[in-house]
Amino acid sequence: MVTMNIRIVFMGSPEFALPTLRALDANFDVVGVVTQPDRPAGRGRKLQPPDVKIMAQTLGLPVIQPVSLKEPDAVSQLHTWTPDVIVVAAFGQILRENVLELPPYGCLNVHASLLPRWRGAAPVQAAILHDDVTGVTIMKMDKGLDTGPILSQQRLSISEDSTAGKLSDQLAQMGAELMVDTLPKFLTGNTKPQKQAQDKATYAPRLKKSDGELDFNQSATYLARMVRAYHPWPGTYQFYNGTRMKVYQAYAVKAERAVPGKRYIFSEKPAWGTVQGLLVLDRVQLAGKTPVSGEEFLHGARDWI
Repeated sequence: MVTMNIRIVFMGSPEFALPTLRALDANFDVVGVVTQPDRPAGRGRKLQPPDVKIMAQTLGLPVIQPVSLKEPDAVSQLHTWTPDVIVVAAFGQILRENVLELPPYGCLNVHASLLPRWRGAAPVQAAILHDDVTGVTIMKMDKGLDTGPILSQQRLSISEDSTAGKLSDQLAQMGAELMVDTLPKFLTGNTKPQKQAQDKATYAPRLKKSDGELDFNQSATYLARMVRAYHPWPGTYQFYNGTRMKVYQAYAVKAERAVPGKRYIFSEKPAWGTVQGLLVLDRVQLAGKTPVSGEEFLHGARDWI
């Protein structure tokens, strides 16, 4: 176990941040937690606390939930906690200079990509769409968007069945372990920050629901990656007889003369033609219905072709 007499404030919100918070609490002195406010969620739109708030309360850690870190009360609380370092994992707010410069050792971030590749809000989805390898980066934050110097990185191969949900869980655990390993080395001067190669930077902007619409002018291989990359959110879909069809699982097959957008049957499953190959649907859901396998869907969709 790594132990150091150092005061840490943790900032994070969703499930991705939980392994890092848990690991920090087990190895260091976490003196406070900052997370997002409770938000309406679900059909009843009831207020739901962020995952990090629930864990922090379970661990007995003090929590604040400012709408913005500009709030005087939030800044005052950070000063009261007197952190030596702030650790951030998927917090969801921009840290301004007054916060970045507050702790003597600055602010360190767990980022779910091999920076400078895939800066921004959706690095896991972008990596599944475009790459075969991804990883995590521990960086010292500056006022740019994921532009700060790198302290450490760890690589991970993307498996052919990786979804964004599955890969995010893997990277979250990897990032937590890497942070616990990196933090003491950084604080004792045994790890030197390395500048990012700005000319190699790529960006993964925040996704919207509408980004999940399948475009059959893309190749079937790309669309199959898209189905995995956008699961569970924002999800992928197209329309069948005017009804939205969510696509949960799909794969690509080669097919000469496939017509983009035309419906086919392949191996007793529904398929769509693309500009290159067929996108075969393994699991789908029509609006208002329950998810079914491709074979089950065809039993009730006599007019598929």
